[in-house]
Amino acid sequence: MTRISTGMRYQQSLSSMQTRQASLAKLQQQLATALKLNTGKDDPVGAGAAVGLDRAVAELERFGKNGDTVGHRLGMQENVLTQAGDIMSRVKVLTIQASSGTMSDSDRKTIAAEVRTLRDGLLDLANAADGMGRFLFGGAQDGDPPFSRSGSSVVYGGDQTQRQVEIAPEMFASDALPGSEVFLRVRTGNGRIDAVASNANTGTGQIGGFALTDASAWNGARYQVEFGTGNAYTIRDAGGAAVATGTYASGEAIAFGGLQLTISGAPANGDTFQIGPSDTRDVFATLDGLLQALTTSPTTDAERAAQQNAMRSAMRDITTAENHFIDARASGGAQLAALDQAAELRGALDVTLKSTLSGLRDLDYVDAIGRFNLEKIALEAAQLSFSQMQRLSLFDLMR
Repeated sequence: MTRISTGMRYQQSLSSMQTRQASLAKLQQQLATALKLNTGKDDPVGAGAAVGLDRAVAELERFGKNGDTVGHRLGMQENVLTQAGDIMSRVKVLTIQASSGTMSDSDRKTIAAEVRTLRDGLLDLANAADGMGRFLFGGAQDGDPPFSRSGSSVVYGGDQTQRQVEIAPEMFASDALPGSEVFLRVRTGNGRIDAVASNANTGTGQIGGFALTDASAWNGARYQVEFGTGNAYTIRDAGGAAVATGTYASGEAIAFGGLQLTISGAPANGDTFQIGPSDTRDVFATLDGLLQALTTSPTTDAERAAQQNAMRSAMRDITTAENHFIDARASGGAQLAALDQAAELRGALDVTLKSTLSGLRDLDYVDAIGRFNLEKIALEAAQLSFSQMQRLSLFDLMR
């Protein structure tokens, strides 16, 4: 037979009341904080899951800040490239004016002064800062202005890096383009082929136009059209070997190997013209070449023809550069669109994560208040039973 001592009854009653008091205190804390997870011991598994979700939410916030930063820089790039395109459009208009036969040397020099100002403005744009202490077009070396004048040319001090920034889980966006891709590596001619007259020409031949008429027939090589006596011409490959001959007539197309070149005027014996794949040239060199052509004062027909060839070549390169800026803007626009998609993805993930966190951590007030009232009643019952148990003593019976 088990004996139940008075001390045991007291201990059981005290333990019961302490348990109820602890439960009531826990519920009171939950009601005060609106959280059902205040310490890890409340729900070790749920607390661990909540910590992981907190980290995921914080990571989304970091991705959002990354997106804001790269979005700001891409927006700045868009503005700069728009202004650069406007400058090239203005230069093209001025070049067309200068190519007019009604322009005097003085008129062309006036135009050259404006082109020089536009060129300097373009250099300032190439050195644009992002407003946060970094330069847009320096690549990873963006602490200093990426472009500078060195003698008669512009040099690039940045690198070729285009940063990739994580803007959502496993989703990246490209930062602003390096300046070498925007302002230096610009295709000449029409972007695929180009034709130029030799600086040593002594005749009045001028390039009227050129085209790739049959891509399958062109081997991608560069050719030279060399004029001889009696309007005869010879087409030579890069090694100097003759590949075709013909008789020249002003304004008639010279076609060979899938290419077509139109020359007008009267080329002299020994004059040469080249046609082949486009090279790359920095836009500042193109503008400097145009300035050189604008500031010359030709006195002979041959010199005037050379000036026209130089201005027409510059006009073609300026048009290609203008299109190049448009392509760069399109590239940046694609990244801005990716930022918008990433923002939508982050928003959806944030709602899901916070909803799950709320289920783990936030308190259900209706349920908690109900349990609080039950625990309160249970504690009051334990206290009442304890007070009654105190009278169950042999000393009370001996009175």
